[in-house]
Amino acid sequence: MINLKANPFYLKEEDISWVYNTLKSMNLKEKVGQLFCPVGITDDEEELKAFVNKIKPGGMMYRPGKGEDIRRTHKVLQDNSKIPLLLAANLEAGGNGIAVDGTYFGKQMQVAATDDEKMAYKLGLVAGREGRAVGCNWAFAPIVDIDMNFRNPITNVRTYGSDPKRVVKMAKNCMKGMNEAGVAVSIKHFPGDGVDERDQHLLSSVNSLSVEEWDKTYGMVYKEMIEAGAQTVMAGHIMLPSYSKKLNPALKDEEIMPATLSKELLNDLLREKLGFNGLIATDATAMIGFNVAEKREVAVPKAIASGCDVFLFNKNVEEDFKFMLKGIENNILTLERVDEAVIRILATKAALGLHKQKKENTLVFDEKELKVLKCQEHEVWAKECADKSVTLVKDTQKLLPIIKEKYKRIRLYVLGDTDDGGFKEGEKVSYKVKEKLENAGFEVDIFDNKRLDFREVFEGGIEELKAKYDLALYVANIETASNQTTVRIDWIHLMAANAPWFVRDIPTMFISMANPYHLLDVPMIKTFINAYSSSEYVLDAVIEKITGKSEFKGISPVDPFCNVWGTRF
Repeated sequence: MINLKANPFYLKEEDISWVYNTLKSMNLKEKVGQLFCPVGITDDEEELKAFVNKIKPGGMMYRPGKGEDIRRTHKVLQDNSKIPLLLAANLEAGGNGIAVDGTYFGKQMQVAATDDEKMAYKLGLVAGREGRAVGCNWAFAPIVDIDMNFRNPITNVRTYGSDPKRVVKMAKNCMKGMNEAGVAVSIKHFPGDGVDERDQHLLSSVNSLSVEEWDKTYGMVYKEMIEAGAQTVMAGHIMLPSYSKKLNPALKDEEIMPATLSKELLNDLLREKLGFNGLIATDATAMIGFNVAEKREVAVPKAIASGCDVFLFNKNVEEDFKFMLKGIENNILTLERVDEAVIRILATKAALGLHKQKKENTLVFDEKELKVLKCQEHEVWAKECADKSVTLVKDTQKLLPIIKEKYKRIRLYVLGDTDDGGFKEGEKVSYKVKEKLENAGFEVDIFDNKRLDFREVFEGGIEELKAKYDLALYVANIETASNQTTVRIDWIHLMAANAPWFVRDIPTMFISMANPYHLLDVPMIKTFINAYSSSEYVLDAVIEKITGKSEFKGISPVDPFCNVWGTRF
């Protein structure tokens, strides 16, 4: 039974009446449409009108675009939808999660490195304000995964780190900021990513914790976030065998399903044990982790039958719509369960006041509100976060600060800095680092990864390098991204030509702008810095700190030494 007066809805009688009257006015296809939250792929007004009229989705999500374009698209959608839409975005690191001209405040791990919960609140407020300015009302954030396994290629800097207590402290404050901006959150990815070393985009991954271990970590985080009022939960394509077997002892190993398709995890664990009364959304169902668990024709209706209320993204939305209807005909999905899901969807909209905003024509703000994107206040906060977060992991050679009188000639090696991988939001750093160091009085020569100096690679000796350079500087911008199996350093395959073979002869420093675990691959480098986000704000802070104009203040939210002997000295 859904209690619409309780957490997280807190609806009044008039709002409850709107929910049930709206439900009563809908036919089956309209109800099924509410279950879907597709990805937007066009900004053509006529195509949008036709799509909304045909599918009548409950929500939609667009990938980041120019703020004014996203706002215009959202307005067309809301103006042409009888029932207001949940318009979502991955507002994990700031307004740049929906508007490319929004503020890149910082990855969650960067925020955690400040050890200041006010920074998490400001992240939520910036992301919420800027998302709301372009018409968003639903954030697929904050991430409440725990980065237990440094080899995991997808959690990493997207998390608040490896300490469950820090995770929940930061996530609560981020949620508070988003809610104050009028945006509902979706905490993710239940039952918890970060234990497996694999990516659920590529397979159904596994949270292998015991029941007792899960309760103390992920269970504690979800329970506290639910009690604090998290409006929605995103279920991942992640299995939790220990709990699935405990809740259903008759379940065979091969029958265990990822959370998106598991009644045990969604109903018995999330709803009953943890007491979650709100809306559950699947993670993206185009992901391989969802598709390999069941035939898609079965999986589409089964996701809702198992306890999810919203079906996120599609391979083919019209085909999935047919699969949902067919699932009802074949008794995979009951009409009662459809109604229950739609009630939660409508109640979430009512809790946000979308039904009232529809009447007031305020679902999408006036274009003048776009001025909040990358406004001065948000940039000041982002710079403050950068200053507090950059972390000196080690400097056992006593290299810092670098001064131009001693280290004037720098050989710069840039690792990563590519567009490979899915939906990266970081900025390229190669020439920005060079420019900023040259402005500070250094001479910088970038090692060309694509046009190798074969004479240097095969014949160059150490005296030749020492005659040219006073310092070797490695800047790694190897970002985590969807559909990527590793975030390890991949040296140039020919003789590992860009690897630091000269570290005993030339002072060498390593700065990671993304993955904090590179000491696994470069333990020999004695000066190592983690920056967590490749934004302009962070890059400026890094240059200030290595040149001695500012002190290092960051506190590592994870073990950057990867629990590997030899990485600390």
